Amino acid sequence: MLVQDRSNPKSPKAQSRTLPSLHPNRFSESENLDFSTWVSENLCKIVAIVLLIATVAALFFLRNVGDTAALLCFESQSKQLEHIEIPQINWNSIAPIVDKSTPYANFRSERWIVVSVSNYPTDSLRNLAKIKGWQVLAIGNSKTPRDWSLKGTIFLSLEQQAQLGFRVVDFLPYDSYVRKTVGYLFAIQHGAKKIFDADDRGDVIDNDIGKHFDVELIGEDARQEVILQYSHENPNRTVVNPYVHFGQRSVWPRGLPLENVGEIGHEEFYTEVFGGKQFIQQGISNGLPDVDSVFYFTRKSGLEAFDIRFDERAPKVALPQGTMVPVNSFNTIYHSSAFWGLMLPVSVSTMASDVLRGYWGQRLLWEIGGYVAVYPPTVHRYDRVEAYPFSEEKDLHVNVGRLIKFLVSWRSGKHRLFEKILELSYAMAEEGFWSKKDVEFTAAWLQDLLAVRYQQPRLMALELDRPRANIGHGDRKEFIPQKLPSIHLGVEETGTVNYEIGNLIRWSKKFGNVVLVMFCSGPVERTALEWRLLYGRIFRAVVIFSEQKNVDLAVEEGQLDQVYKHLPKIFNRFASAEGFLFLQDNTILNYWNLLQADNTKLWITDKVSESWTSVSIDGNSDWFTKQADMVKKVVSLMPVHFQVSYKESVSDHSLTICSSEVFYISQRFVADFVDLVNQVGDLDIHYKVALPMFFLAMDSPQNFDSVFTTMIYKKEPPAANSTTFYSAEVPAIHPWNVSSEQDFIKLIRIMAAGDPLLMELV
Repeated sequence: MLVQDRSNPKSPKAQSRTLPSLHPNRFSESENLDFSTWVSENLCKIVAIVLLIATVAALFFLRNVGDTAALLCFESQSKQLEHIEIPQINWNSIAPIVDKSTPYANFRSERWIVVSVSNYPTDSLRNLAKIKGWQVLAIGNSKTPRDWSLKGTIFLSLEQQAQLGFRVVDFLPYDSYVRKTVGYLFAIQHGAKKIFDADDRGDVIDNDIGKHFDVELIGEDARQEVILQYSHENPNRTVVNPYVHFGQRSVWPRGLPLENVGEIGHEEFYTEVFGGKQFIQQGISNGLPDVDSVFYFTRKSGLEAFDIRFDERAPKVALPQGTMVPVNSFNTIYHSSAFWGLMLPVSVSTMASDVLRGYWGQRLLWEIGGYVAVYPPTVHRYDRVEAYPFSEEKDLHVNVGRLIKFLVSWRSGKHRLFEKILELSYAMAEEGFWSKKDVEFTAAWLQDLLAVRYQQPRLMALELDRPRANIGHGDRKEFIPQKLPSIHLGVEETGTVNYEIGNLIRWSKKFGNVVLVMFCSGPVERTALEWRLLYGRIFRAVVIFSEQKNVDLAVEEGQLDQVYKHLPKIFNRFASAEGFLFLQDNTILNYWNLLQADNTKLWITDKVSESWTSVSIDGNSDWFTKQADMVKKVVSLMPVHFQVSYKESVSDHSLTICSSEVFYISQRFVADFVDLVNQVGDLDIHYKVALPMFFLAMDSPQNFDSVFTTMIYKKEPPAANSTTFYSAEVPAIHPWNVSSEQDFIKLIRIMAAGDPLLMELV
């Protein structure tokens, strides 16, 4: 599946056609010179070449003679040369760039549709060209046929793009859709006030871009209305899945962090915002919406094309400052105040470019008081049942969650928008979200914008830095989305859903600031996403550990035997969390039976005899003896309050063992837990020994919450997962095996006895 013509950039030498020089007017014609004249005129070049040869020879010599100090000095200087620096720009001395090379020099239009084309015109593109009042601009690349043409459409070939004089051309790959950047500048140069960023595989519904989009924000034709807005009540929520609002809970957009795909509950309430500053407008696509390869490959049943529909009657919805949404490059309107945000980065994978642009642009949009709004279905895109490699999204799944957090926390002291834009691009390169090339590309882009006479917007005070206003009862607006037929886990969902979500709201309030930490012993490539879908609806976040790291699925590496040593970094990552619940994937959590548990206490299976036992050290195996010796060593070094608490519960001749498949640590015990982990240090104490030691040192067992007392616990697993073994009336069940998508579907169906809304997942 190709969102656009998004193949990897290739070297221009690999192309079969002759590619243009980027700026032919920058070079003078060659002259016939005699040797002495040639030497005199090229003396500087000759000296530079000689110095380069000498440098290489010196490096070779140093490596061979073993002069380590000299070599390290030389290499450190080389690294300094690679250091990223903010380009210095004289904003007041940028010469205008006018169109002198195309037949359209005197053409002007306020409304433009910009598309990238690799093949001959599609039917969808022909339909775009027929939309009244909009000028289509098709941007070619190295794969575009030489004789490409479409009546009523302006087409810019590679050769024509190179002659426009834009600085950005030097940075663009020859065979990528990111060459649309040239098209944006061309449209702005020719009078654009609105740009519809589109592709050639989607039909605008009813051939009317203005049916749902707000094409006019000011003037008589503008819709003077307030817009529904996501609530800012939860300061920890930094990204949302807009598909839920438009009736598709089980679908998520490309660019949504994988850890958020399980957040499928609709909003408890919304607020409102005045319209007029929705400078970036993201449309929803029917048919094949903008989904990532994880969704596409795991939710596909055979070769049947996706045809997913969204609620066209759902109201548009805006994003408050501090909350973001994925934005793409094929169904989005940019108003002139946000034209600076059209730049498509060039150093990241093709499927990540527009999404990173969208998050980068949203953060900067807040600086001018603007916001993103998401609109009901505006186009229908057709699924051509074409695959693209998962590797094309590597920059999304690895970095996007971290990027969003970085952007929300980023601040700038610059006093002009373009200076802030350049500073943010530099900061993102420093953080590794893109490379030095995109810093230089940003500088070229901003200079080109000024050269085509674009006026940068004025800055506004950042609302993020103001105290958040309380949301009164009268400010709360309710909207309950429809539940439309969808495809999830290869199973079709039909009918409508009765939204009796009172329980879900209560569970979310109970655990909405609790982090679930899971350890998966099973195949994470088959189950990690499913666990997030199941538990992510309830908990603030789901962090997954496994023996094998999987960056694509956001699975972290860890060893079960020493799992407690991984927890402090999770505590630090979610410092504001109310508590942390640990769960192994061989244990099922019936969260609806945990409402009575005290979130300020410790929870563990100390009342479950099969899980918590006391073993005599005398006459036992070497393993128990070694573990007991290490425990004694740690206890002897504990501060007095830990040591006294532990010794009140354990005798000197016994060792407490707990299977520790499930336990909870409240925030008030986090510091104690970290101290105890540090006490253990490098000692190889098994988690089944360390965790009961920690719990007994932190508090008396009589103070533990007894929520797990009634859990079903068997040491020997049943022959197969059985509905008779499972009960929805207990807090947890152990053991239970989930190793495939089919196992997960079976589990969801029986868990629906306690949470009927789970049936929406299957």
